[in-house]
Amino acid sequence: MRIIEPAPAKLNLALHVRGKLPDGRHAIETVFAFCTDGDVVTGEVADDVTLEVSGPFAQGLAGDNLVLTAALALREAAGVTQGAALRLTKNLPVASGIGGGSADAAAALRLLTRLWEIDPTHATIVAPTLGSDVPACLLSMTARGDGAGDQLVLVDDRSIAETPVLLVNPGAPLSTGAVFAGWDGIDHGPLGNWREGRNDLEAPARALVPAIGDVLDWLGQRRDASFVRMSGSGATCFALFDDEAARDGAAEACPAEYWHLASFLR
Repeated sequence: MRIIEPAPAKLNLALHVRGKLPDGRHAIETVFAFCTDGDVVTGEVADDVTLEVSGPFAQGLAGDNLVLTAALALREAAGVTQGAALRLTKNLPVASGIGGGSADAAAALRLLTRLWEIDPTHATIVAPTLGSDVPACLLSMTARGDGAGDQLVLVDDRSIAETPVLLVNPGAPLSTGAVFAGWDGIDHGPLGNWREGRNDLEAPARALVPAIGDVLDWLGQRRDASFVRMSGSGATCFALFDDEAARDGAAEACPAEYWHLASFLR
C-alpha cells in the first residue's frame, strides 16, 4: 500500500514575540494558516526506514532530514517493527518561513500513523519534540498558537478559507535562530485580531535580507491585494487577494528573480 500525504505550506498571519519562556524559547502569539499547496510525502511499508528526496528544492536539504527523524521517533514511540520507504517531493524553498521541515515532518507523522495503523496519539506526543511549529503543521488547520507556538486553539474565521494567496520569496534562505536573535527584546503588545496584528520578526529579518522589504513593497502595489505580510521568520512574504483573477495577475507579473506560489488558504 502506497500512501500520499500533502505537507501544506504554513503561513503566520500574525506573529507577536512577547518575551522568553523558562526553557529559553521565545514566547509568541501567532495565528497559523495553511495553503492548499506545498511539499508532498509518499510512503509504503518496507523493512527499514529510508528517505528519498526529489523536487526543485531537494538540493537545499543537506544531511539528516526532519522527515527521517520524525519517522524514527514515531516508530520508537509506538513500538513499531515495520519500516517505511519514504519519498519527499520538495516543492517549497528551504528555510523560508513557511513550515518547510516542520510541515514535512508533520506529514510523515500523519502518513505513518495510517501506514503502520497505530494510535494517532503517538504522533501528537512526538510532534512537539521535533520543533515548535510541528504540532500546528500536524493539525494543518487555522489555529492560534501560544507559548512557543505549540499551544494551539482552533480559529473559526470564515474569511480565511478559500482566500486566494500569493507567496513570494526573494531567493534568500534565513536562519530562524539568527532572526530571533535579532529581535529587539521589546514586548509590543498582545495579539488580538490577526488583521490588525504584526510580525515582530520582520525588522530583524529585513536587516539580514533587505530584499524582503522589496518583496513586501511589490506585493503591496498589486491590484486587489487586501493584506500583505511576511510569514514566520522569513524570507517568504504573502498577499491575500479579493479574487483569484487578481492573484493570478500578480503571479504572472512576479519578477523572474523571485520564487512564487499561487495558492488558496485552506
